[in-house]
Amino acid sequence: MHTTAQRVFVYIFALWLGSLVTIGYVVAPVLFATLHDTQVAGMIAGQLFRIEGTISLVLGVALIVFANLLVKRGLAHYKHVRWYLLAMLIGAAIVAFILQPMMNAMREEALAQGFPVMLSPLAASFGRLHGVSSVLYLIQTLLGLVLMWRLTKSVDLVKAD
Repeated sequence: MHTTAQRVFVYIFALWLGSLVTIGYVVAPVLFATLHDTQVAGMIAGQLFRIEGTISLVLGVALIVFANLLVKRGLAHYKHVRWYLLAMLIGAAIVAFILQPMMNAMREEALAQGFPVMLSPLAASFGRLHGVSSVLYLIQTLLGLVLMWRLTKSVDLVKAD
């Protein structure tokens, strides 16, 4: 029973980590490399990151609850897993509830003045927020990769059922 629960946990976590990597390090760069209008690419990427933020918040909370259940069932090593998940969840929440709304407000203000945000007086501030957001996303991804390594190392995936 514990092996099945752990496999389900790893599967759900792999979906989350896979979505982080796919959106952040495959789809967004391809958008900017393919589309000639960087404003359109940025708007599409922004929408994708909002969707990813929702996925991160939902799966982060669900996995913390799941990890708590596994700890209660006697799998003590999931106590440490919860800290990784919490750090990833906090990063996602900061981006979703603080940085993205601020960046969206700047983008809307610049467009109301008739400029794309990167050609407006708000460009430097927007760039700083984007940089902080990117660093948090990178940290979230790196924590996820470390956690995946630990999870797959601690689960006996080779054992026959």
